[in-house]
Amino acid sequence: MFDHLVHAPAATLAADFKDLAYAEPSELFSAQAATSAWLQDLGATPDDLICSELETASARKAFGSLTTNTSDEVQKNNLLVLKTPAAVQHLTGMLTAYDWEFVQQAKELRGYTVAKILEETNSPNASIRLKALALLGKVTEIGLFTEKIEVKKTELTDSDLEHRIKEKLNRFMGVVDIEEVVDAT
Repeated sequence: MFDHLVHAPAATLAADFKDLAYAEPSELFSAQAATSAWLQDLGATPDDLICSELETASARKAFGSLTTNTSDEVQKNNLLVLKTPAAVQHLTGMLTAYDWEFVQQAKELRGYTVAKILEETNSPNASIRLKALALLGKVTEIGLFTEKIEVKKTELTDSDLEHRIKEKLNRFMGVVDIEEVVDAT
């Protein structure tokens, strides 16, 4: 099982090691590149894939806690585990897809409900028929019983607006204008 470790390259001999304090940057980089190549030859999983898998797992865990009835503390803890932008983006994508799926399900339920109400309009019972027809008239696409409110915009001058505000305040507050009368005696 560990045969690949027994046949390690000759670079692992103690004489080939150099203290980091005395190594040049170019030597350090060469050593890192050689180590990376050696690990790749051994079949080690690249770091970016490991990180990606960990990010995906933490995003899925956070998604699960956000879409179920878990406590706020658990949800916060699962969100705090997301340390990289890639993990946050993955979670955002999952939540967006979930929202679209939820909207699609709502449309399907709406269609099912309208179809069932439509079936009830053929009921032999008159009260059920009447109620079904009333509910069908309230469906947005039909809009038979919707109330329409008309908004009319009028342009007012500042003095007109001030006058109207004072009138309403006087009406609701019972304010009376008082004129001062000076006694001439």
